Amino acid sequence: MSADTAGHALVAEHTVYACVMGSRAFGLATEDSDTDRRGVYLAPTALFWRFDKPPAHVEGPREEEFSWELERFCELALRANPNILECLHSPFVERADATGRELLALRGAFLSRQVHRTFAGYATGQLKKLRADVRQHGAPRWKHAMHLLRLLASSRDLLRTGVLTPDVGDARAQLLAVRRGEVAWDEVERRMAVLTDQAAAAVSRSPLPEGPDRDRVADFLFRARRGSALAAPDGPGAHDQVV
Repeated sequence: MSADTAGHALVAEHTVYACVMGSRAFGLATEDSDTDRRGVYLAPTALFWRFDKPPAHVEGPREEEFSWELERFCELALRANPNILECLHSPFVERADATGRELLALRGAFLSRQVHRTFAGYATGQLKKLRADVRQHGAPRWKHAMHLLRLLASSRDLLRTGVLTPDVGDARAQLLAVRRGEVAWDEVERRMAVLTDQAAAAVSRSPLPEGPDRDRVADFLFRARRGSALAAPDGPGAHDQVV
């Protein structure tokens, strides 16, 4: 069995959570928007007892689909990775079994003031790319500029309220105007700078804790791994005592 086939089998048979992300989750979809799917799979515990470990992520099997193994997903969420955190708050959940529902119930455990550092760091990298486009081509990739504005606003609002809301709501029209190139780049940069400053000002008064609840997440992951081991046909019996 090839690595791709094995990975796709993990996604097909062991996905615990799946959602739609991208423009559709952000409320920015247009007629030509793709459907970006993201998921989390729980690789059977027995696979980790082999020399060849299961993959930490899998691309596919469908177009625009990407999934993470549960442990990797939790690691990234604890680091306040923007893409991962937004996955847990998608308004379009396509699948959530018992483990997936518990993962969703843990959303607050991943949120902390660390989001300011990670979101700002990601935004800085994206802004450098946009400015390089302007220097080389005279204009940025407007779709990317739109999504960077959305991310900066999301970071600010999260730090202010403690709540992560992917949908842009009333900002949709303004953001789509940026995507169509109807807003001058100088004005887009000005808006980005304002949002960046507002996020920085919100940190000290944020209702978010200083760091994520790592112990709570670790307990969840341990129980998920143990449950997988107990359920395996060649694993410990259901009535064996686990200390």
